[in-house]
This record gives sequence, structure tokens and C-alpha cells, in this order.
Amino acid sequence: MTTEKPDNESKPKDKKRIPKDTFEDISHHVEKFASKTAESIKKILDRTLSSRNTVLTIRVDDESNLKLNMLVESGIFKSRSESAAFLINEGIKSQESLFSRITAKLKKIDKIKVELSSIISEEIKAKNDLTEKTTPKTKPQKTAK
Repeated sequence: MTTEKPDNESKPKDKKRIPKDTFEDISHHVEKFASKTAESIKKILDRTLSSRNTVLTIRVDDESNLKLNMLVESGIFKSRSESAAFLINEGIKSQESLFSRITAKLKKIDKIKVELSSIISEEIKAKNDLTEKTTPKTKPQKTAK
């Protein structure tokens, strides 16, 4: 007669214990991660902002101004100009599909402009040719001495 062991007895009793990190260790890791993340973001922002070379003068509402100031006060940006440039850049990136559609339409508009210019040039040339054909040619008069 065989007796079966209960499940808890069939497992080995020499379980390995995994040491738990202390609160300080976890805090240190989180702080280190946050610091590296902030440094990475700062590098990306510096690269993005260093390519700015066009000056714009813009007007913003009070709420936008408050948000721009918040970004400066938090230390993320050095100036409202930098924070505005970043937000504009991010807004453009988020609307990439819109700008793709606009680009396609502008190319069509440019093509139509070229076609219109060609039509106008042809019309002007045709009128000039017609004028030359219908205008009687006069012989230059000789001057008496």
C-alpha cells in the first residue's frame, strides 16, 4: 500500500532565500535612474535647441505664458524662448500627417502655377506673333543730304 505525500511535503525544503533590497537601496536606484533620465532629456533638448537659427516674435495668451514660465522655473529650460521653441517643435512632430498632406497640396499648387505661367507665356507670344503679322512693315526712310 502506497501513501502519497501531501503537496507541501513533496517540495524540497532547502529553498534559497533572495535577499530583499532595503528602502535605501531602492531609493538610491530610483534616484540614479531619475538622474540619468534627466541627463538624457537635457542632452536631447540641448541638441534640439542648438539647431535654432530663426528669430520669431510671437504673442501668446496669459495661460501659455504661465506654462512657458513654469518650464523655465522648473529648470527644464533656460528661457521662455527655449521652452516655446521646444513646444512648437513637439507640436509640429505630433502633426506630421497634417504637414505631409499640406506638403502634397503645395506641390500640386506649384505645378499649377508653372502650368499657368506657361499658358500666359504662350498667349503673350501668340499675340505678339499675330501683331507682327498684321502690322504693315514700313521701310526706313532715307534722309536727304
